[in-house]
Amino acid sequence: MIEFDWRAWLERLAKLWRSSLQLRTIAATLALSSVAIGVIGAYMSFSVGSSLFDARRDQLTNTSETATIAGQRVFNNAAEQLGSEDLEVTMQDAAEAIASAASSTGGTSFAILRTPGQEGPRTPADIQSPGLDTKTVISASMRSAVENSAEPRTHWQSVGLPQENGTTDPGLVFGSTLDVHGTQYELYLIYNIRDAQQTLGAVQQTLLLGGLALVLLLLAVVYLVVRLVVAPVRLAAETSEKLAAGQLEVRIPVKGEDVIATLARSFNGMAASLQQQITRLATLSQVQQRFVSDVSHELRTPLTTIRLAGDVLYDQRDTFPPATARSAELLHTQVERFELLLGDLLEMSRYDAGAVEMESESVNLVRLVEDAIESVSSLAQARGSQLRLVAPGGYFEAEVDSRRIRRILRNLLGNAIDHGEGKPIALWVDSDENAVAIAVRDYGVGMSKVATERVFDRFWRADPSRRRTTGGTGLGLAIALEDAALHGGWLEVWSEPGQGSCFRLTLPRVRGGMLESSPLGLPPSDDVGGGENA
Repeated sequence: MIEFDWRAWLERLAKLWRSSLQLRTIAATLALSSVAIGVIGAYMSFSVGSSLFDARRDQLTNTSETATIAGQRVFNNAAEQLGSEDLEVTMQDAAEAIASAASSTGGTSFAILRTPGQEGPRTPADIQSPGLDTKTVISASMRSAVENSAEPRTHWQSVGLPQENGTTDPGLVFGSTLDVHGTQYELYLIYNIRDAQQTLGAVQQTLLLGGLALVLLLLAVVYLVVRLVVAPVRLAAETSEKLAAGQLEVRIPVKGEDVIATLARSFNGMAASLQQQITRLATLSQVQQRFVSDVSHELRTPLTTIRLAGDVLYDQRDTFPPATARSAELLHTQVERFELLLGDLLEMSRYDAGAVEMESESVNLVRLVEDAIESVSSLAQARGSQLRLVAPGGYFEAEVDSRRIRRILRNLLGNAIDHGEGKPIALWVDSDENAVAIAVRDYGVGMSKVATERVFDRFWRADPSRRRTTGGTGLGLAIALEDAALHGGWLEVWSEPGQGSCFRLTLPRVRGGMLESSPLGLPPSDDVGGGENA
């Protein structure tokens, strides 16, 4: 047996509710109109019911008073007949007169009962309609009200009349007094008002059906109106999504002269302006990229010639005078830096043009970190910084482009050496089932919050006057960020003035994997003494 997934169904319904303006509008209109129609219908039903009941009660009150007068007239006409047998006959005549007067309303029962607590003979005897249970229909409070009435008047009370089929019909009981030769009797007339209840039921059914029909009509009208309004909005949303996806030529069809048409024309004008601006910026970007690439390539030929000539001068600097020898050394150093700058410019132009390809392989990142440490160990020793590696063990294997990861590590280590002020530099490597992370932490000057936000900008330096040991080009961290993004990873920075800086590289262990968290904190623990001394 297939179980119904209520939770999934509720989630889909909630998603549909959040995403559909049309559904929310129709549902709100349906709820509000239902409440309004329900309140109006209830008021009308109550009003009609009260009117029917009042009209029926007034009619039966008049009938009861007429029947009371007819019965009393019979007793008054027989006032000289004092025999008990004559009183019984008079009682029968009065009962017939009462029944005749009340018969116009239909469904009437009556009872003539002697008021208890009176002296004298109990004649004539009580009389009532066959099958009438006076104890059930006539309540004690009703009898007390009729018995103690200060003046002749008709009292009434609503009751339920039991039927032979077990149901109960609504009824009214009217009570008044009769003077039978000085003895007080009570006349009770019981009317079945089921016909009024049936009339009220028919009215309520009509109101209910009319309300449902009105709600459905409102629902249809609202659906059509909302569809007319929402359809252009949905079309505008779809068009904007296409524009965001790069389809700059799409436009909204314009029909008519209404507000929606005005919105469509405005949207199309905005889209045309954006297309022109984006096209112009894209053209400028392409020209700039092409210019950088062409200049970099064109400079390689004269740079190679200058490099060869500089190498000859640098190799013979011992034979030159001191000033000339120093110039040869400076020329050699700056030509090397120029070559690095050209290489970085070419690399950035490839990233800008989207022409970068990654050659991934499964490698152990601890080995890559050890190689990077070895490549900068002489620079670290020259600055007095001790490099420490903390690798607690774990997965470590990851599918990465080894060349690009080595370049990231060299950049991070070079920055740490330049800004570490001779203090220890710690490297952490850790991993979990989904990701691997490398953190490089120095304990030098650190950076302000503003500098941290701009540290990956091209050609930006926190302190332009500071002398660099590694001879960087100002593009190292920008290229490192692009290399990390190419792997689908993160390159993040933490820094505090006077406490140093920490760069954390997090990469997915499998190419194309998604990152959710990093195995290392930022920054990791400051306990650098427990790691492996590199």
